[in-house]
This record gives sequence, structure tokens and C-alpha cells, in this order.
Amino acid sequence: MTAPYLAGSTSSRVWGAVDRFDEAVDQAWGRALRGRPPLDKMFYLASELGDFSLIWHLIGTAQGLRSDRDADAAVRLGAVLLAESIVVNQGIKRLVRRPRPVETDPRPHHLRQPKTSSFPSGHASSAFTAAGVLSAHDPALKGLYYAVAVVVATSRVHVKIHHASDVIAGAALGAVFARVAVKRWPLPRR
Repeated sequence: MTAPYLAGSTSSRVWGAVDRFDEAVDQAWGRALRGRPPLDKMFYLASELGDFSLIWHLIGTAQGLRSDRDADAAVRLGAVLLAESIVVNQGIKRLVRRPRPVETDPRPHHLRQPKTSSFPSGHASSAFTAAGVLSAHDPALKGLYYAVAVVVATSRVHVKIHHASDVIAGAALGAVFARVAVKRWPLPRR
């Protein structure tokens, strides 16, 4: 099925290949992981906590209580996530306008239905932005931050709110956003 969101022979072929990739990932993911109650609960919860970057703001706020430098880092995290959200949700998604996956089966848990288009995944973008910014401030927890980012990002494929390519693009965009943010807004040394 050729993607309806961009016209033109070259873009149609590219998006057609992307659609085939997404369909293959969705089928494999569905067979292996969807419909398993513990995984469904984990991924639906991760998806809900990723809404509006809630999990990242909670982590930043908790860390900000430790010291003035940590409070500065929490403010930086919040500002960077706001900028990332504006770029992704009000910029890129409005340009691409990719339809979201169609859910044919009833969802086992409640899930907020986004009004924006599918590409790229804002959850993945904010997750990898936050993981990068938090890791720069607290490198000892880098593995944990990125593990949470992967769960939040892939939850969007599990709950069928995003295509796999949306998540991959969002994660890549978030990683770049974090690098730029940390370079442009360094915190004072300890």
C-alpha cells in the first residue's frame, strides 16, 4: 500500500518501502508480544507516563531537589523538552501528516488518542532527548535513562499509536536534540 501522505514517484517508493517495513515489524511484534497481560500493562503504563513527557519531568523534579545545580539541571530539562515538543508536534508532524496505525482489535487498557499525525513519534523524541540530557548531568545513571527511553519509545508500537519507523525517527531526532541542547546549554561544573 503506497503511503497517502506524500505524493511523487520517488517519495511514494520510499514511503512504500517504509510502510512495508512497518507492517512487518507490527506483525512480528503483535505475534510475539501483544496480548500478554504483563507486557500489555507495562507498555500501556509506559505510554501513559510518556504523555506530555510526564515521566521525564518527574525524574527531573526529583533530581532537582538534591542541590542548586540539580535544580538548574531540572530547569534545563524542562526547557529543552518544551522546545523539543514544539519542534516535533507543532512543526514536523504538521509538515508530514502521516496517518496513525489503525487499531482493529479492542485495546486491553485505556489510552489517550493523540490528535497530531504519526511521524515522528513525540514519545520517542522526548524520551531520547530526556535520556541524553539527563545522562549528561548524571552519567552514572545513563544506562537506566536509556532503558526507560527504549521502553517508552517502543510502547508506542506495542499500543499501535505509532509505526516502527515513527519511533526510530523520533529516537534519532531526540538523540540529536539532546546533543545540541547539552552543547548549547552546559551546566556549571561541580
